[in-house]
Amino acid sequence: MAKDFDGKVAFVTGGASGIGGAVVRQLAARGAKVVVADLKLDAAQKAVDAVKAAGGEASAVAVDVGKIDQVEKAVQFTLDTYGALNVAVNNAGIGGAAAPLADYTFEDWHKVIDINLNSVFYSMKYEIAAMQKAGGGAIVNMASILGSVAFPNSPAYIAAKHGVVGMTKSAALDYAKQGIRVTAVGPGFIDTPLLAALPKEAYDGLTAMHPVGRLGAADEVAALTLFLLSDVASNITGSYHLVDGGFTAQ
Repeated sequence: MAKDFDGKVAFVTGGASGIGGAVVRQLAARGAKVVVADLKLDAAQKAVDAVKAAGGEASAVAVDVGKIDQVEKAVQFTLDTYGALNVAVNNAGIGGAAAPLADYTFEDWHKVIDINLNSVFYSMKYEIAAMQKAGGGAIVNMASILGSVAFPNSPAYIAAKHGVVGMTKSAALDYAKQGIRVTAVGPGFIDTPLLAALPKEAYDGLTAMHPVGRLGAADEVAALTLFLLSDVASNITGSYHLVDGGFTAQ
């Protein structure tokens, strides 16, 4: 496997499992030193242990991405541990409550917006400052297919993911001349243990929404993410890239 991330330091939120976990594994396998940032330190440490067992280098840090001070400390931990920050993936997020807009509670709205949208602003604010010191870098924000289309009973999630796409474009324009690229990825429904636990009828219903006839895999999303972070994508910034099995083409 190519070691095209050799010498680079990566910071991944929600990096303990799922898409974030796949991103962490692939970055480490390709030579990056990876900081696994997750709400649960023990889960992050398990991901780090797996990276080290495979011969990679990683460190764990606990972070609630909805809290400004914790995000600042997590990015500073990265700088203190490895001396720089070159690439970042803002992946942490939640699904939130399901309800039509008029029935959505204020508490649920603020929770989803804090974790899925505000956190990306907090993270980029500190990541970009660190990358300016490093002379450039690349950021991928994990949006969703719901950054461009809608889904019933998800007003906060959809608002947040549309916001992530817009904020990605804005940041890309602000920092392009400083060598900092910012892109977004929009996964469709991804085959995870959580979805696998759904009743068969519900699981099959989600699968049928994708023209390719199956759900996506976390490693497929990670592969696109690493391409966008890599030097091969040096002329790509401000864009939103779908990996959705044709979901949004319908």
